[in-house]
Amino acid sequence: MAAMDHGSMNGRTLLATVSPGAPAVPTLLGRSAMRIPIGGRIRAGIKVLTKRAEEVPEARAIYGAGVAAGKAFDTIEREIAQRCPSLKNPLTPKNVPYFTVRGEDFPNPELARQIMDMYAEDRGEGGKRLYRFPVVFPADAWQNVMPHELVTWTASERRYWSEYSEDGMTRYCKTHEAVPVDGNGRRTIRIFGGRKTVLREENAGLCDPESCSEYQAKKCNLTGRFIFFIPGIKSISAFDLQTNSFYAMQAAIEKFTTIGFMRGGRISGFLDGQRTPFYISKRLVEVSRIDDEGRPSRVAQWLIELEAPVDVTSLLRHDDGLEALEVRAGDAAAMLEGGRADARATGQADDGVIDIFAPRSGEAPDEPAAEARQDAARAQAASGQSTPTGGRTAEVPRESRDRMPPRAAAANDDLKWIFDAAAALGVEQERFEAYADKRWGKGWKLAAGGRKRALDEVTNFADDASGFQDKVRGELDVFS
Repeated sequence: MAAMDHGSMNGRTLLATVSPGAPAVPTLLGRSAMRIPIGGRIRAGIKVLTKRAEEVPEARAIYGAGVAAGKAFDTIEREIAQRCPSLKNPLTPKNVPYFTVRGEDFPNPELARQIMDMYAEDRGEGGKRLYRFPVVFPADAWQNVMPHELVTWTASERRYWSEYSEDGMTRYCKTHEAVPVDGNGRRTIRIFGGRKTVLREENAGLCDPESCSEYQAKKCNLTGRFIFFIPGIKSISAFDLQTNSFYAMQAAIEKFTTIGFMRGGRISGFLDGQRTPFYISKRLVEVSRIDDEGRPSRVAQWLIELEAPVDVTSLLRHDDGLEALEVRAGDAAAMLEGGRADARATGQADDGVIDIFAPRSGEAPDEPAAEARQDAARAQAASGQSTPTGGRTAEVPRESRDRMPPRAAAANDDLKWIFDAAAALGVEQERFEAYADKRWGKGWKLAAGGRKRALDEVTNFADDASGFQDKVRGELDVFS
């Protein structure tokens, strides 16, 4: 399960872990994924005084002054607790139809003001508030832009949290390892890289909410967050929005999956050529819950809603354009030069040798495709993985290869790499060819740009075999 560092936003920048699709480079601090800095937090609701705190004049004064000054609700609550010791928990969450943007939740409070100036509205409910705003997601895997976990918090840190195994089949319960001490037991050992994490001893380290005392006592809960950029807000850091709603996260997953199928696995960036973003808003819905006596009931709640206000039919072939034009030009050239269109369209001649056009005098090999293949090979080597060999593409005989022009030899290497890499990700050659033919046209093997596009495709999914299989399945089976 993708996870993200937690902590106060007061004066420091949080980091969100994402998978960029390329191997992580080993460093002194370990082989870690790229991290996007989080430059501010938008809150899903507000906190108000409890009935008991409402009866204390000093608590009301502190709350009113704190809200007017743009302080975070956690800060206001601490101030009330310090000055009114009899009130241990003076604030309680309140579900509202708008979001909260406060300067104290941003290392640069000016960003909070910019967000409110650009997107806040006055709907007659007490001034300008943030009801709806555009977002652009920085990664294509929904697990990276909506990390979530079951977690138990203490007053100062996470105590227990859930984490999936590498194969995604088993959910474990993790905790911090006890700080080691020296041989005399008098002083702790200085730890390099922070505290280590270990499996929780109870329940053999497995995360099983039904048998977890913390979960049953409501101390362990599902928590997640959206990670995004906001168009028009000039910040290299992303922003996040926390949610504890299973319904909101499940609905968002369904929309991420739908848009991903239609955009060839992509949810990052703008949705179309008109720079249409996603939007985050709220919707009042009735959700079911089980009360303490085990009886089902329904309550109305304002839930976070992810919108994609775009003509979905325009997403099905958003990237044809010049690429498809180049492929069609290759097909036309094959016919004009007198070759068999079918043989050239598949890149295979009668003798089993890849039949790509010989270059003109002095023409160089296909540099873009060759460079992409070399970059992919270097990326595989950097990650400690071997070159894929699971494909079933026949190796061109050496004597035949020696007779091939440089451009044809480079094209043959490109195709072998593509099919081997696709097979290593769990998609056999025939299925990948059908996928590529449908996506870029049957002449994609002929065109340097077509092969480069296919190379980029398999390279981008080097660490996400299941995502690659889902993408191919969506193209061939869902939109067939």
